[in-house]
Amino acid sequence: MSEFLRVFQVFEKLFEARYRRRYDARLQLMAYQIRMLQSRTDADRINTRPEERAELTRLGAELDHDIDDVLLVVKRDTYRGWLRPKKGPEPKKPGRPRTPQATVNLVMRFALENLTWGCDRIQGELMKLGISIGATTISDILKRAGHHPIPDKGSGRPPSNWKLFVSSHMDTLAATDFFSKPVLTWRGWVDAYVLVFIHLGSRRVFMSPATFNPDEEWVLQQSRNASMWFQNLGIQVRHLIHDRDTKYSRRFRAFWKSDKVKCLRTPVRSPMANSFAENYIGKIKREYLNHFFCVSLDQLDYINRQWLAYYHEQRPHQGMDIGNKVLRPDFTPTTEGEIKREQRLGGVISYYYRDAA
Repeated sequence: MSEFLRVFQVFEKLFEARYRRRYDARLQLMAYQIRMLQSRTDADRINTRPEERAELTRLGAELDHDIDDVLLVVKRDTYRGWLRPKKGPEPKKPGRPRTPQATVNLVMRFALENLTWGCDRIQGELMKLGISIGATTISDILKRAGHHPIPDKGSGRPPSNWKLFVSSHMDTLAATDFFSKPVLTWRGWVDAYVLVFIHLGSRRVFMSPATFNPDEEWVLQQSRNASMWFQNLGIQVRHLIHDRDTKYSRRFRAFWKSDKVKCLRTPVRSPMANSFAENYIGKIKREYLNHFFCVSLDQLDYINRQWLAYYHEQRPHQGMDIGNKVLRPDFTPTTEGEIKREQRLGGVISYYYRDAA
């Protein structure tokens, strides 16, 4: 009899322990749901968080998930859905993915180190480094940081028919224009002139040496130099856009006609008709010319050569490389290596590259 009593007592303790554990689990489950409800007293609907779902299913597992009579915060089918194994990939979070912090840091670095750069200019530099980001995203990053860059381009549009002609003949179109820079001489400040030729298709630029006297003979000689420069690059020019400046004489037009190039004079007071040359000249004045006082033609020629080397070799072209999302062969994006900064002309010109070593 005593042996039977001991066996009965063992079973009694086991039953009591199991029942108590189950009873305690029910109490814990109820208490946890009450805490959830208390934290949402003002909410019309309870949206459970991942950590809450995990805790509810953990407590429910101690009751073999038989908790229909104590489940208060969600429906039974919702709870059962938590227990079913997930099929397929994890659902994507709604909305646009956040910009990586490393990219945000680079945007701010470029903007703070180069106060004259706009969003498109920063975008082009990032594309060289293998980082794809939109100009609008860059603008948003800078605005959140309280940094407002200068606009990249002004307003104004050429006539639609002229725009169509230019876009249809980019590979055979060139444009030319003069720009001046005051140079300090023994006679005081004297304007020095530089003649620019730009090929619209490739954005390659020929810049003449500076002169104080851009007479007809000088313009003709620079035209010959530009023609040979186009030929050496394998560029076939068929049309040359220029304004109505009197420096473009009859002999100037006759020379280009003999080279099978048709000169196209822009309408009166229509600078946007020669927008590529105007935009290039505006760019060089903003980015480097306005930062220097020149005391000789040699100094002006030197800084022009430094800029031109940078323009052809390191600077992304916003109309080509960014707008078309295709970089030139010498602008192949690189994603490996430490990002370093290179400067020219005493820091007036800056560009970035990855050190592969």
